[in-house]
Amino acid sequence: MAAVLLAGLAAGTINTVVGSGTLITFPTLLAFGVPPVTANVSNTIGLVPGVASGVWGYRRELEGQRGRAIRLGSASMIGGAIGAALLLSLPESAFSAIVPALIVVGLVLVVLQPRISTWVDARHEGARAENGPWWVWPVVLLSGVYGGYFGAAQGVIIMGVLGIGIAETLQRLNGLKNVLAGLVNGVAGLIFALVADVDWTVVLLLAVGSVVGGQVGATVGRRLPAGVLRVVIVVVGLVALAVFLLR
Repeated sequence: MAAVLLAGLAAGTINTVVGSGTLITFPTLLAFGVPPVTANVSNTIGLVPGVASGVWGYRRELEGQRGRAIRLGSASMIGGAIGAALLLSLPESAFSAIVPALIVVGLVLVVLQPRISTWVDARHEGARAENGPWWVWPVVLLSGVYGGYFGAAQGVIIMGVLGIGIAETLQRLNGLKNVLAGLVNGVAGLIFALVADVDWTVVLLLAVGSVVGGQVGATVGRRLPAGVLRVVIVVVGLVALAVFLLR
């Protein structure tokens, strides 16, 4: 199961920098014969420590964002709980059909974020205040629903939304993204641990690998200029889209 450990390390790194580590771990678990739903819930629980590691690695960028994290974090927690409930009660086709569209929306938001933000600032003074306009909270909630259900490219979508709605640097928003994604995974993971079929060996391996990966990602991610970080987000998002369309 060394491959699962390495997949966890890679996912922890990617999740901290961008957020799409599930694209590595989920297919790996399926390749080892883990049933899809068990793989999904075990993956969610196993990556929680890695996300927490990434949050700690980005603690410097999180300074001054406590109120923002609490407000938007409430949306992520509610969304994560709803998403987990959907996974346990609905067929995969009911939700995964819109996943490619969500990824495309996230990518468009990331690419056009500088222009859209400039347009918003010029025409709606104060719209991009500390917590952003009113629509940021419900959209973060919806991204939490998606993250609680599956989660691949969740970080791409969150970064697109935050980049347009909140006047901050991408690095600081990336730190906030890690907090929000961690809350989604944490709430969903708690629900899965209580009621779902979990492979705890997989959880342990992913947890160990992702904790190390979270620190690697924090070191690498904060050194990337905004333009490079945006390119990384788009590339990972395109890979996520390809995986969903070709599976």
